[in-house]
Amino acid sequence: MTYRKAVRIVARHTARTLSVLLLAAGIGTAMSPGLTAWAQNCATLDVVIARGTVEPGYLGAAIGDPLYAVLSAQLPVDTTAHRVEYPADLLVPTSMIDGTRAMTGHLIHQAAACPDQRFVLVGYSQGAVVTHGVLGSAPLPGAWVLPPELSSRVVAVLLFGDPLRLIGGTVGPMYADRTANYCAAGDPVCAGGVFPAAHGSYEWAFVNAAGQVSARL
Repeated sequence: MTYRKAVRIVARHTARTLSVLLLAAGIGTAMSPGLTAWAQNCATLDVVIARGTVEPGYLGAAIGDPLYAVLSAQLPVDTTAHRVEYPADLLVPTSMIDGTRAMTGHLIHQAAACPDQRFVLVGYSQGAVVTHGVLGSAPLPGAWVLPPELSSRVVAVLLFGDPLRLIGGTVGPMYADRTANYCAAGDPVCAGGVFPAAHGSYEWAFVNAAGQVSARL
């Protein structure tokens, strides 16, 4: 085995190990109590958000809350936001599977209740893995995958700090052309970087994300 090939193999193994350890540790703080659900209706666009590991805020302080503020202000249609109700805690072994069940269940319910409604799927950190699971692109045995007949209702998929990106994971061909996967320089979870603070610094991507969604409406 050549030296260069050996280095590549070690680098790939290290990246996979680092991804698992960082995701398992969870970057964030405890959820804030006393928050109430946002009312749902048949708005033109429902933004469905899976927050990161123990991420505070209702939709998520790092991504969901500020991103939805930008989307609702910039998109030319009426919107609602939905928080995916799952543990978002990797001390709960079923957390990500629970997330896929909650996200897929909500999408199926809304699609039936609101025949003209379309969706934006947002996942951050652990929530990005949940979103991959819903789209059928994550190795999550038991994941609830969105039925293919509802795929046309998904306008866009927005992923932030995606751990699967570190090991080359991508969404499947059905969703590839409508997915934006944002990874901050130095983010240890998606880029193998050494700056934990980068994992919560995605404000720079929100306007671009709104443009991605708007272009597909």
